[in-house]
Amino acid sequence: MEIRVLRYFLTVVREESITKAAEVLHITQPTLSRQLTQLEEEIGVKLFIRGTRKISLTNEGILLRRRAEEITMLVDKTEKELSVQEEQVEGCISIGCGELAALETLPELLKSFIQRYPRVTFDLFTANADQVKERMEVGTIDIGLLLEPIDIDKYEFIRLGTRERWVALMRPDDPLAGKEWITAKDLAGLPIIMARRARLQNELANWFGDYFKDLNILFKSNFSTNGAIMVQNGLGYSLVVEGSTLLWDKDKICCRPLYPEITSTCVLAWKRQQPFSRAAMKFIEYMKDSMATVET
Repeated sequence: MEIRVLRYFLTVVREESITKAAEVLHITQPTLSRQLTQLEEEIGVKLFIRGTRKISLTNEGILLRRRAEEITMLVDKTEKELSVQEEQVEGCISIGCGELAALETLPELLKSFIQRYPRVTFDLFTANADQVKERMEVGTIDIGLLLEPIDIDKYEFIRLGTRERWVALMRPDDPLAGKEWITAKDLAGLPIIMARRARLQNELANWFGDYFKDLNILFKSNFSTNGAIMVQNGLGYSLVVEGSTLLWDKDKICCRPLYPEITSTCVLAWKRQQPFSRAAMKFIEYMKDSMATVET
C-alpha cells in the first residue's frame, strides 16, 4: 500500500468524484480508476459505493479513510521534521488537550518558549484524553494535556497542580440553579449527559453511589461545549469539569459544583523513547526546567 495511492484515495473521498479528483491530482481518470481498483484488490475489500452522481464509502472505506489520514499526517510531519536544518530550532510541535482549566498553565510557557525559538509553531488538537493518547501512540501528537485517570505507564509526565472540579451544567432558569451545590440525590431520575470516557464514567459512578442505578443517561459526549448545547435546549444536565466553562456566557448556561466535591488532576505527558523533532525535544526540556514538580 503506497503513500501516493493513499493520497489518491483521500482526494477521491474529499471530492466525492473520481473525475473531479483526477483533475485535482492532474492525472487521467482511467489512471486514477485503475489505481483505486488495484488498491481494492490489494487489501481484498470494496472501498466505494459508486452512485450516479457521487461516490460514497463502504464501512471498510470509512476505516481506511481514518487510517489513511493518520498515516499521511504522520508522513507529512516526519518529512517536515527531517527537512529542518540541524543548527536551527524550527518546526511545528503538536499538543493535544481537552477543555480544561489546566490549559491556563500553557500560555505563559508557550510565550516564553516562542520568544526563545521564534521559528517554532504549534498545532493545538482538542479532544478527550483517550483520543489524544491514541494520536500520541502513533506519533501524530507530541505532547498531551490529559485529564486523569488515564494509563500513562509508557509515558513521562509532569503532574500539574490545577484541580479540575466537577460541576453540573443547567439552564439559568432551572430549579436546580438556585442551589449552591448539586448532590447525587438531586440528579437521580433526571436526564444526564455523561462524559464519554469509560474511566471518567467510573469516577462519576462512584460519586453517585447507590443513586447510580437510578440515572437516566440520555447522552454521552466527549466535548463539554456540545453537551452544553443540549443543556441549553432543555435536554438534560451535563457533568463536566469546571475549567471547560470558563469562557461561556453565564446568561445562557450555568454550573453548580457537585457535593461531595469531586476533582481530577491533569498531566502533561509525552511517550518514552519516542523519536521527537528537535523542536519538540527542546520544548520538553523547557517544560521540565520551567515546572517545579516532575514525576516519571
